[in-house]
Amino acid sequence: MEEVQQLQVQEAVDAMVKSVERENIWKMQGLMFRCSASCCEDNQASMQQALVTSELERFQDRLTRCTMHCNDKAKDSIDAGNKEVQVKRQLDSCVIKCVDDYMHLIPTMTKKMKESLSSIGK
Repeated sequence: MEEVQQLQVQEAVDAMVKSVERENIWKMQGLMFRCSASCCEDNQASMQQALVTSELERFQDRLTRCTMHCNDKAKDSIDAGNKEVQVKRQLDSCVIKCVDDYMHLIPTMTKKMKESLSSIGK
């Protein structure tokens, strides 16, 4: 993946994670720490962490599959005898499209995580 696109995705995901932590996880952890020992035993924090980790892994896996598809298409194009410059241009275009497509999914993923985190805390 191009460095600029990789940085773009990383910055967007980092901002989303910080928002979820600030708005949901920290509040839940604060409540949990103020609870009695029995409050700590209900595993809310680990459930929250597992949910966030799972969503981020799923997002990363999907983005990786998309870029791997681009690489496969480029290899097939080289094998078919296309010029390297043309293949590089097609690969770059494909990767940029992957990044653009998945950047649009971040707000939906954020909303889903926040809703799930809120339901865990109730």
